[in-house]
Amino acid sequence: MVRGEDVLVLMPTGAGKSLCYQVPALIRPGVAVVISPLIALMQDQVAALAQNGVQAAGLNSTTDGRERVRIERAMSEGRLNLVYVAPERFAAPGFLDLLARTPLALFAIDEAHCVSQWGHDFRPDYRRLAVLAERFPGVPRIALTATADAETRADIARELRLEGARCLVSGFDRPNIRYRVTPRHQRIPQLLAYLAERPGEAGIVYCMTRARVEQVAEALNQAGVPALAYHAGVEGSERAARQARFVASDNAVMVATVAFGMGIDKPDVRFVAHLDLPKSLEAYYQETGRAGRDGLPAEAWMLYDPNDRVQLGRFIETSEASEEQKHIERAKLEALVGYAEAATCRRQTLLTYFGGHCEPCGNCDICLDPPETFDGTEAAQMALSAIYRTGQRFGGGHIIDVLRGRHTDRILRLRHDQLPTFGVGSDRSATEWRSILRQLTATTLVVPERLEGFTVLQLGPEARAVLRGERTVPLRRERRPATRLPKERRSAAPAITDKAGFESLRARRRELASEQGVPPYVVFHDSVLAAMLDHRPTSLAEMADIPGIGATKLRRYGPAFLEAIAALSANGREE
Repeated sequence: MVRGEDVLVLMPTGAGKSLCYQVPALIRPGVAVVISPLIALMQDQVAALAQNGVQAAGLNSTTDGRERVRIERAMSEGRLNLVYVAPERFAAPGFLDLLARTPLALFAIDEAHCVSQWGHDFRPDYRRLAVLAERFPGVPRIALTATADAETRADIARELRLEGARCLVSGFDRPNIRYRVTPRHQRIPQLLAYLAERPGEAGIVYCMTRARVEQVAEALNQAGVPALAYHAGVEGSERAARQARFVASDNAVMVATVAFGMGIDKPDVRFVAHLDLPKSLEAYYQETGRAGRDGLPAEAWMLYDPNDRVQLGRFIETSEASEEQKHIERAKLEALVGYAEAATCRRQTLLTYFGGHCEPCGNCDICLDPPETFDGTEAAQMALSAIYRTGQRFGGGHIIDVLRGRHTDRILRLRHDQLPTFGVGSDRSATEWRSILRQLTATTLVVPERLEGFTVLQLGPEARAVLRGERTVPLRRERRPATRLPKERRSAAPAITDKAGFESLRARRRELASEQGVPPYVVFHDSVLAAMLDHRPTSLAEMADIPGIGATKLRRYGPAFLEAIAALSANGREE
């Protein structure tokens, strides 16, 4: 990029994508124009750069007339290092002419997956960026994304006229993130139990619908967890205010639809929870990647119910997409379900999908607490027979009641107590049967369908082979309900042992951030605070050796943190 080449970059969230264009922007003469999809992201990036003495600005719908004129004049005179703009800006009258008058260093297209109809966040405004190749053929372009399979990559290159660009793909692994999937029974009680193990941690909770976002946020606040609701139904300025509060907070929980999160530059998100199945593995990877951007241990936790698969499948079938795109989306959904139902290392499943590989990671629920497997052929035959004999017209709850021999009013009215399969599975609990049906659904031996407004279970194409004894069915036993896993982590991130000292430094950081009018992480990341605790510097020279503390921040914040560290040491001696 420094030499003027076009580049397509795929790097995981938190791995330093921004540096790929920020460093060339400081080396190459002229102004770097960064196309970014969200105003909040622009503001965060500009604030962080300003803290490091870089001349940066943002042009967006919140920029008033006088400030816009100042920024445009600074651009045309080459007095800025970076200018952040939204893709919609390229449709504004006169903007391309402004760029023609500006000495340009490069164009950086962030979140480039938005350009692709095969990606998980297609935005037509990104398609206009093809004009850059036509109007400014001598200016290098770099397109960056954290998530793109081979098809999406090809689409990005084609739409942005980057067919001849170098493609740089780093590993997709985020070793500091622990992946966990838990069968969903009751969203809110399970979430509250999960958060009880993580008091005071900042996190994001994703839900499928706006109504559920509001319901969950209200329940968390009633339980004493500071929570904010974010979805497209919230008025724009209020959404922005809530996002700003979340970014500035050390312990807030954002409950949101997928309308929230793209490009959020908050490094201290300690967990990302999905209470519903996301749209695809690409979306899941992008959303969970918002956790642990500072390199400290973080967790991606998902509640899974096979019925989510039915709803997402219905969205695909009723969409106005072409048959080709529907076929791709079906395959993406099946890959996601396969991840949720995996009996082997989740990180392996995730990385394999993106063309990567790793050994069993030691930092997912399956590696830390391996499931016990058994020959489930007989249990599968019982379940498939019960589905068939009841006419393939009932949901999982009714099938389980038949298998366990329960004399419910519905079973007696339908005379299902007279079926040969009635009670054949009475030795198994309802929880065990729910797990078996989930696994049969994941392997498509059982197919959920919508019938008269209800989800019913029907036999898949391979079910007959199982019923005839021509195919065996390995299954895993249901896990014990738990929110806590063994503590071993596959992570080189520093562990925070002095919790009180860490909170003291965070409090000092909040004060300094408030004085500067910036989010706390713009002052220093949590990882830098953790390093301060480990090294306990007593001078600015010693503090300068800590990674993440540059000359500008050392001069601006060093004395305050030396004072805070000295106070900690004094308190420790007194004790």
